[in-house]
Amino acid sequence: MSLLELHDVSVGFPIRSGVIIERTVGTVRAVDGVSLSVERGTTYGLVGESGCGKTTLGRAVLRLVDVTSGRVTFDGTDLDGLSTERMRRLRRRMQMVFQDPLGSLDPRQNVESLLTEGLEVHGIGTDRAQRRAVITETLERVGLSARALSRYPHEFSGGQRQRIGIARALVLEPDLIICDEPVSALDVSVQAQVLNLLAELQSDFGLTYLVIAHDLAVVRHVSDVIGVMYLGGLVEEAGSNELYTEPLHPYTRSLLSAVPVPDPQVEDSREQILLSGDLPSPADPPSGCRFHTRCPWRQPVRCDTERPPLREIAPGHRVACHYAEEIRAGTVQPRYGDRVPAPGDTP
Repeated sequence: MSLLELHDVSVGFPIRSGVIIERTVGTVRAVDGVSLSVERGTTYGLVGESGCGKTTLGRAVLRLVDVTSGRVTFDGTDLDGLSTERMRRLRRRMQMVFQDPLGSLDPRQNVESLLTEGLEVHGIGTDRAQRRAVITETLERVGLSARALSRYPHEFSGGQRQRIGIARALVLEPDLIICDEPVSALDVSVQAQVLNLLAELQSDFGLTYLVIAHDLAVVRHVSDVIGVMYLGGLVEEAGSNELYTEPLHPYTRSLLSAVPVPDPQVEDSREQILLSGDLPSPADPPSGCRFHTRCPWRQPVRCDTERPPLREIAPGHRVACHYAEEIRAGTVQPRYGDRVPAPGDTP
């Protein structure tokens, strides 16, 4: 059963001009018509390059930014139009772990104050002793001792600070945790520890995760379902293993071709796809398929003028590409000027 559902969600930010008289001259469409569903107790990984709208989408779920159009439904409740008080109560069940563990923690508060704040806001616990017992147990659950309570964020390493951020979310006993690039600022060895911790917490508490990341290896390790975003829209969605073994959208294929493989023979024999041009501006997106300006498989006219819907190609596998089946069958070939040919290819 779905815990979180997004229905055609869009988020726009106005572009303003003028010093004395300010006026709106355009709109940045950070998220443009995204629909997805996150099943209870699973992890949904959201990937894409910087600026594609991943973080904005995560913040829109918590109503940290306003949704321009569409609906966000959490456990059957439509979040649109909820009063501030009802949304505040519901946020106890929806928490977020931010990308920058130092920037998201108030440097003037010690750990006890940081973790107690949420309990006080939501009326959990009757006194300081009871709340301290709750946060001490939570700290131990994320691998930190009670000695951390009197210390401040700058006294911890990056991995420890992220554990504090996870504890701050976990202490409220949420159903959903949105993890925005939870390990991107950490060393590789520490990344593994934090990811394993998230997996353990999910198993123990039945948590549901929406993990936002640009590192495909991280997303594959933790996700049950993966969605790929490009320029504000969802271009492909599939189970983790299926997406990596049979990517159908040209953008997904290009992302996976850039991930290094530790086997030199495999690395030398696989297809390398180079994208032409730069990422278009979300303030002035291309007509038709948003990816057609960089796509090696672009077909004139239709790709340039008609935006492909996100349609189901196989059970649980959705793709926004007019020619996904033809690309998979090899009946539509890429233009060799836009990619590096694989060994054995004949231009």
